[in-house]
Amino acid sequence: MASRMLRINRNVFLATRPAARIASQRPPFRNNINDLSNHRFFTTTQIMSVQVDSNFISQITAAEKLITGKDEPAKGGPTAKAQQHAGQNLTAQVIHDITEGEKLLTGKAEVMQGGPTSIAQSALTSGPSTSTNNANNSSASGKLDSETLSKITEAEKKLTGKAQPVAGGPTAQAQSHAKEPITSEALHDITEGEKKVTGGERVKGGPTSTAQSELAKSRS
Repeated sequence: MASRMLRINRNVFLATRPAARIASQRPPFRNNINDLSNHRFFTTTQIMSVQVDSNFISQITAAEKLITGKDEPAKGGPTAKAQQHAGQNLTAQVIHDITEGEKLLTGKAEVMQGGPTSIAQSALTSGPSTSTNNANNSSASGKLDSETLSKITEAEKKLTGKAQPVAGGPTAQAQSHAKEPITSEALHDITEGEKKVTGGERVKGGPTSTAQSELAKSRS
């Protein structure tokens, strides 16, 4: 009788005992692998600036010659204005000064198509020229164009150590034949200009050799 009462009381206790909670304390799993809502994206754009270097000034000088017909840049002209900003970035102020120099030569308020101002504006909008860096991958024209003149200027710079071409030097002589084919006469004049810089000798890899190399490339 006593054991029966114990079993009844035990069953009553188990029936009234609250059920154990097995709820997991771990937060529900969320698959956020493709959730980019909390990601921040940053875009970096490298702004390439154009410098008023020997290549740029050479192009301005060649354009000035088309106006004046003279080998030497005019005092206060576009080349002289560009040289005042040598080593600086090409800005609207630099172009303004070049324009003032061009107006001094032409006496007109409007700038010439293909003139110094036009060249400067084109350089600013198109960005830095890569023609010098990619020279080996481009076809040579066989003419004393802006690219060839730039290479001759660089060769002269290595001889003189100066950023600006020497009056009567190889660059100046080459500019007197700007846009013309590289002929024996043009090479002769460049050589004379080179001799003026070196003191009477041609140099391997100098301006004359550079012009001859461009001529050879155009024929290959």
